[in-house]
Amino acid sequence: MSYQTEKSPTQWEIFLCLPVYKFYLRPLANQSATLDMSTTKEIVMSGLRPTGYLHLGNYFGAMRNYVKMQDEYECYFMVADWHSLTTHPDTNELKENVRRVFAENIACGLDPEKVAFYCQSHVHETAELYLYLNMLAYKGELEKTTTFKDKVRLHPENVNAGLLTYPVLQAADIILHRAKYVPVGKDQEQHLEMARNFANRFNHRYGDVFPEPLAFNFGGELVKVPSLDGTGKMSKSENQNATIYLADEDDLIRKKIMKAKTDAGPTTPNSVKPDYIENIFQLMRLVSTPDVVEKFEADFNNCVIRYGDMKKQLGEDMARFVAPIREKAAAIQADDAYLKKVMLQGAEKARASAHKTIELVREAMGLNYY
Repeated sequence: MSYQTEKSPTQWEIFLCLPVYKFYLRPLANQSATLDMSTTKEIVMSGLRPTGYLHLGNYFGAMRNYVKMQDEYECYFMVADWHSLTTHPDTNELKENVRRVFAENIACGLDPEKVAFYCQSHVHETAELYLYLNMLAYKGELEKTTTFKDKVRLHPENVNAGLLTYPVLQAADIILHRAKYVPVGKDQEQHLEMARNFANRFNHRYGDVFPEPLAFNFGGELVKVPSLDGTGKMSKSENQNATIYLADEDDLIRKKIMKAKTDAGPTTPNSVKPDYIENIFQLMRLVSTPDVVEKFEADFNNCVIRYGDMKKQLGEDMARFVAPIREKAAAIQADDAYLKKVMLQGAEKARASAHKTIELVREAMGLNYY
């Protein structure tokens, strides 16, 4: 049996409160998988690498906004399996990682009926455009990218050509759908700038085909979710004990939060919070009710805060927040027929858009020989 998410509320928070996804799903209607290209909606494109478990930072930094965007924009959201191969060449876990990313995004409220939600390797036009853009990219500029330098330092035994040309493939992903907006974090801004450069080089050499993709922050400032150890942000692969994953069980969430870095507490009223204490308050603002946050803010300002009590409260609130997502994602991931249908439908939507772009590209380049 196939399902789609119920066409209700923009109040995705209500959707997330239900424990079992089947109550929010109904049979897919017989309809074309192609997005309505007659609309005047502007195009948004983004993607996630399936290189580990998604975490709270992914949710508040990207996935929550995906859900909000789907009613206002023509959205293409991609699971970037080709990108993952640049640093994770062992594909033994790739299939389950891809399935989990699909399941967790849908569990968070993403509606496959409203967006093109697809796997990168299912849209073969991406590889063709990637080839053409490589002719417009230069070794020197690729070697200077911050992420390339970082990956070389982390994986000196695996400095492959795919890693070097990662920004080119990312550019192909973006401009393949002629996207105007790309939600990106600070660490990806350089890659978006390179995507603009490649698009402009193509337009200058062959004629105007691609719009210039712009960084996009839907609904205000990007939320960065801090790690529990007070250093950096939550990560799919690093600081696993300091990261809350969407698949974490309740007890594990509580244990992780109880280990969060704190101190003896303030000795002067209305003190400035140390970064690692502010991190705990930031997490509480994301998942706890306002009255709970106000209570602990007052305790801190009055120098009577008990961090053990605060972390216990945060652990309960965090577990309550994550549990519905975890349970729905697990149910969806176990439904092979539904996931297959979602992937096929998403690929069909994405390829319809990609085919139109590639036709324009071939014509502009003079590759239409008959």
